[in-house]
Amino acid sequence: MNSVQGLLAASVISIQNSCFTYPACQNCFSRLILDSRRFHCLKCGCTGEAKDVSYRYRLSLKIADTNDLFDITVFGTCLDPFFGITAENLQRYIQDFNQLSGETNTESSTRALVHAVETCFIGKRFIFGV
Repeated sequence: MNSVQGLLAASVISIQNSCFTYPACQNCFSRLILDSRRFHCLKCGCTGEAKDVSYRYRLSLKIADTNDLFDITVFGTCLDPFFGITAENLQRYIQDFNQLSGETNTESSTRALVHAVETCFIGKRFIFGV
């Protein structure tokens, strides 16, 4: 699954979602089901305490080369250099910011992060391993 079949030089047209991290299973990288105290992986059955959850990047993009449009999703630590931080630390910073600022509505911090990601990626050309 991690092997690159080819390279594609393309420009980012848009960001497809506003959630750039997800709670990830350490065994199979699937999205975890979280409640306030526990997590559970539906794919491999892994369980544990919610405080021990790790996060992973997931960036869904619409990209274009000279001929076609593509919807792609970029996962994992390859995004660390672009964000300047691991997904786990970004998630913790967002949670801490919302808690310290007393935000009950996280819309403003989400909007600020989406704007930053759009500024960083939209209109830029990258080489994607597909």
